[in-house]
Amino acid sequence: MRIWHIDLIPYLPRTQLLAQWRELNSIFKKQDKHILINYIYDYPTFDALYTYSNYVMSEMLIRGYTVKTHNQIEFFKDKKLTGNMRFKEHDREYLTICYYNLKEKYLRGQKGFTKDTWEKLNKFYKIQLGIGD
Repeated sequence: MRIWHIDLIPYLPRTQLLAQWRELNSIFKKQDKHILINYIYDYPTFDALYTYSNYVMSEMLIRGYTVKTHNQIEFFKDKKLTGNMRFKEHDREYLTICYYNLKEKYLRGQKGFTKDTWEKLNKFYKIQLGIGD
């Protein structure tokens, strides 16, 4: 289970984007605990998770995917939201961790992870870190 760095959402291959929505719905429904996502429960409110979820949902809609939101609506209906819109853990180091995770998937030939998708993700990453070609 992983919450991808928010800035990578538009660059995720289809497989990772759809899996992210499934994982979010599992969080909404069961409030799963997992070493890679437990930090989301340390926040006093759920603003960052709400913002993140809406961002994932928006990207899915942009790509023309079907989005079911029942679990999300139920999860957030009684939650207090205050304006903290981003996970502090989604920093440059975490961006790099996620980047290399995706790079390995590309290099190993993940189905549907096209060269075009990789090149866009790679270009974005290099711009973010100020790395030349």
